[in-house]
Amino acid sequence: MKQNNLWAPWRMEYLKTLDPASSSSVAEGGCFLCRYWEHPEADEEQLVLWRSERCMVLFNRFPYTGGHLLVAPAAHVGDLHGLDEATMLEMMCLTRQSQTVLQRAIKPHGFNVGVNIGRCAGAGLPDHVHMHVVPRWEGDTNSMSTIGNVRLISQSLDELYGQLVELSRELGLPTL
Repeated sequence: MKQNNLWAPWRMEYLKTLDPASSSSVAEGGCFLCRYWEHPEADEEQLVLWRSERCMVLFNRFPYTGGHLLVAPAAHVGDLHGLDEATMLEMMCLTRQSQTVLQRAIKPHGFNVGVNIGRCAGAGLPDHVHMHVVPRWEGDTNSMSTIGNVRLISQSLDELYGQLVELSRELGLPTL
């Protein structure tokens, strides 16, 4: 059987951050979510959509599908038990707002919302808990991801970022 190669050089940026000898996936430079929180002046460059008192919403640079957002607390804790009630509520409210703006912008048929706690559960950043908001469409699961370990993403992050920022303003959601 002939093998076809699909090149994804953008993944190398992520792969270089992995440190198999550590419990953390961040080899150098510390936790990227903490760095993003500490540098709001770089929000557009870092694809941070919104900030609230305790949390932020940003694009996943290595998405499962287009529009994949992360909702992360400022607190650097590895699981939900380390968060206070106000932060938990804020994360859920921002998750709901993320779903609202994505629904208006790209009209997905559904969503996966979840938290991966611990490396064995799929957490790529096990030391800083965060929610995933993943838009889904009928028929978006097919043999490409199962057989070829490939996902097709049809819109650039920069284009969708601009679209969601504008829709956020229209909807009165927190904006930068």
